Amino acid sequence: MLPPFGLPAALTQWQFAPIVTAFVVVSVGLYVWGVIRVARRHPARPWPAWRTAAFLGGMLVLVLATQSGIGKYDDLLFYDHMLQHLMLLMVAPPLLIAAQPITLLLHASRNPLHTWVKRALRSPVASFLTWPVFGAVAYALAVLAAHLTSLATYFERNQTAHDAEHAMFLIIGYLFFLPLLGREPIKWRLSYPVRFVVLVLLMPVDTFTGLALGYGSATSPGVPTGPRPAWAPSPVSDLHLGGAVMWIGGDGIMFVLMMLVFLMWSRDERGAVSGHGFFERARQANLATLVASHQSAASGAGPVTARPEAPADQPVIDGRGIDDDEHLAAYNAYLARLNQHPSRGAPS
Repeated sequence: MLPPFGLPAALTQWQFAPIVTAFVVVSVGLYVWGVIRVARRHPARPWPAWRTAAFLGGMLVLVLATQSGIGKYDDLLFYDHMLQHLMLLMVAPPLLIAAQPITLLLHASRNPLHTWVKRALRSPVASFLTWPVFGAVAYALAVLAAHLTSLATYFERNQTAHDAEHAMFLIIGYLFFLPLLGREPIKWRLSYPVRFVVLVLLMPVDTFTGLALGYGSATSPGVPTGPRPAWAPSPVSDLHLGGAVMWIGGDGIMFVLMMLVFLMWSRDERGAVSGHGFFERARQANLATLVASHQSAASGAGPVTARPEAPADQPVIDGRGIDDDEHLAAYNAYLARLNQHPSRGAPS
């Protein structure tokens, strides 16, 4: 005997999902631990607060989609079920990608965990899962199969499969949007025009699915079954409302993400024009020289010629190499040597 669905019901009718709750608590705890650890190791360069806010926002969307009234009504109302899918597939993943949890782990961890994470990122499995083609195909198949085939009815009648569907949408959304919106140190680096085109090509998947549901009949897959309260729409009307949510909501969110890619593109172009690219290359070359001299001084060997650029497969984090900790240690050692020889004067 649930009350009519709406904003008040979505905010007041809650259910408990132990697996989701455990996942959120552990994930938030680990992320906050990483933020604190980075702040202690690099007081002058703490983890950006807005990335932490993005991660907490992604976790909040996950909780709202599964445990608030949106999750409680998803077995009853098909259009609410579609709203839940959009939140798990297209809202929560971009927020988690903006939070850069992998980059945070690399900054906060030490060996052997640091080395294991880098090896995992460069492994064939990770390269395949983050391959943009795989992400695009998985996204299209997930949207079409979960709503327009007999799988829709199966997910609607089997609670375990229904819960697994939620996890599938969250994972596929993350893998699809990661190379398009993220800056994590993965293998694939797409140009902004390619990112924009991929989003444009995938938008018709949401449009077609929404239209197919909007013109569905009583025999269409996924039509709600079982007793319904008097205030709920008829099963066919509910199916059509779900199609409208997928069509308008999915295309609207995709358009916002396309504008986000365009904004990222314009910001990077402005940085290149203003000369930031040159100064960043000079900074990396100088740090490489300091690392080489620090290593030679520590080993007692002669001078070592530094490599001004990282290898092609070396992942980069926010414009800096993963091994920036080594660069920082070398720079600190360089400053210490200057303090030991004040007669040399300050560096130019």
